[in-house]
Amino acid sequence: MRVTILPQGWQFEAAEGETLLRAAERAGIRLPSSCRNGTCRTCYCASDGGKVRYLVEWPGLSLDEKLAHDVLPCVAVAQEDIVLTIPAARRMEPPG
Repeated sequence: MRVTILPQGWQFEAAEGETLLRAAERAGIRLPSSCRNGTCRTCYCASDGGKVRYLVEWPGLSLDEKLAHDVLPCVAVAQEDIVLTIPAARRMEPPG
């Protein structure tokens, strides 16, 4: 699935079953994160409504947030192309 990060306009592919957070890291993009299990909400962001499934039964989102298509990338797997709004996203420094 193609993932686009706004406002930067960065794009990358997420493999089937891969969380959005892990796919971003693999693409050299650092998203805000902490717990990586869907409870702390550090990675919380808005989406364009692209469909995701969660690796946990009920991630740290309210029903209203789920209905608004807000996402927790640390436990969300894209089911279709998706656009996420994450102003704090940063490019990772190359190793070495």
